[in-house]
Amino acid sequence: MATIDVDIVSAEGEIHSGVAQMVYAPAKMGELGIAPRHAPLLTMLKPGEVRVEDTDGKEHMFYITGGIIEIQPHRVTVLADTALRGDQLDEAAALAAQQEAEKALEGASEETDLARAQAELAEATARYRAAQKLKGKR
Repeated sequence: MATIDVDIVSAEGEIHSGVAQMVYAPAKMGELGIAPRHAPLLTMLKPGEVRVEDTDGKEHMFYITGGIIEIQPHRVTVLADTALRGDQLDEAAALAAQQEAEKALEGASEETDLARAQAELAEATARYRAAQKLKGKR
């Protein structure tokens, strides 16, 4: 079976390093499915979950707030703004952040406030969805 090396890092440090048979990531233009020998690619990531399927078929989930992914035929590197392991996600905290972001969006008056509030809402919603997905897998 062909494999691909995967590294997920953020400003806080290395989050994951290992070998996988498949990687899924939330690119700006849609979800990427990355298999061994994928064509080289460099693209931006949006907030969401990165899923790494190891050689045993077990799926590992990581939540990122955005960043960049570099894909080479035998290596995937995720440079995340911030990242959490799936088991570090707190569904209640994610829901509270989403509700707070929705309130901020309602109160936004200037264009810059509106853009910031929309970005915060997108991030909070992605975090809450990831936490819900993980809860369903437990």
